[in-house]
Amino acid sequence: MRPSYQLFIAFRYLRAKKRHRGISFNTVISISGVTLGVMALIVVLSVMSGFHEDLRNKILGVNAHLIVLSYQGKIGDYREKIERLLTVPEVTSASPFVLGQVMLSKDGRAQGVYLRGVDPEYESRTTIIEKRMKAGSFDALEKDAGQRPPIILGSELASALGVYLGDTLRVISPTLQRGPLGMIPRVREFTVAGIFEIGMYEYDANLAITSLRTAQEFFQTGDTVNGIEVTLMDIYRADEMRERIPEILGPNYYGRDWMQMNRNLFSALKLEKFTMFVILTLIVLVAAFNIVSTLIMNVLEKEREIAILKAMGATNRAVMGIFVLQGLIIGLTGTVLGVILGYTVGYLIDNYQIIKLPADVYYLSHLPVKMKVVDFVVVSLSALVITLLATVYPALQAARLNPIEPLRYE
Repeated sequence: MRPSYQLFIAFRYLRAKKRHRGISFNTVISISGVTLGVMALIVVLSVMSGFHEDLRNKILGVNAHLIVLSYQGKIGDYREKIERLLTVPEVTSASPFVLGQVMLSKDGRAQGVYLRGVDPEYESRTTIIEKRMKAGSFDALEKDAGQRPPIILGSELASALGVYLGDTLRVISPTLQRGPLGMIPRVREFTVAGIFEIGMYEYDANLAITSLRTAQEFFQTGDTVNGIEVTLMDIYRADEMRERIPEILGPNYYGRDWMQMNRNLFSALKLEKFTMFVILTLIVLVAAFNIVSTLIMNVLEKEREIAILKAMGATNRAVMGIFVLQGLIIGLTGTVLGVILGYTVGYLIDNYQIIKLPADVYYLSHLPVKMKVVDFVVVSLSALVITLLATVYPALQAARLNPIEPLRYE
């Protein structure tokens, strides 16, 4: 007998008995279980990947891929340092910044925030804040407003202070200066020139931006900056670029990349995605038990046919192969259908925004979906391995069947 007969018989055993055409009900249940498990895995992993990417884009939209700092605390010749960084092929842009903690006050309302001083020309090429302006203009930072320089606030911060474009607020520095009555904090009035909305509460409620020159004057840093933001062509090579900073700028300088600064957050997201994969794999395991029960029932029903096959010369290995192929057909069919359904559901959720979310709570109008080839491959291989293992016990039972007993009274 040719080896191809094993595949032929495996297909026959999946069909309904006697005159009923089509696939048996047990086979349909087994395939459906695998299909649902694979589909659920793909959809959930795609949503987790989409959320991970959306969060990463928002973080990298406000903070650069790499920040260059000095062991001395301040960088004096920052213009020359920026020119040297821009000569590196991996670097796409660089921007100086001054950063300090202040308190914003307006009509009895006050809130502590970070005040960042930036050069609008450089910053527009480094971050996405200019593209996320909700009101006003990012270029307003370049205008000289005299005693009340321009300031740009996050949307949550502006709402908490109750200010809008053109309003005046007071910026109070915790650093003290000598006044007529002794040491007092530095206070200066600013004019609200714009409101941005990144989509993350952390930035929208705790960040204010002004021009680099204004921040230097307010914090009394002179012609120095706290650091230089750097964007790269490949964000995943930020760690390599970080290690090269001392070679490029000198031993007094070092870098911190975005993976370092957000390590805990992204590690938690990665762990959560892995945990969801493990939990949802249990659905496929449940489907595997359906495959086991289906194959065991087939072995019990086909004892006479198995005995005839052995009497015709089929080896134990050949009989075992029939039931292994039968289980693999169920697993492969369920996996293919699950992949197709998972991709379809993910596409519909992403493009038609079927699942709406309250933007004021989650800062997402709909579930983000990012379908990755690696997720599809891992889920498919996992499902096939599980279904293959599920065939081992029934196949061994069929191979060990004694052909004499079923045929004794024939």
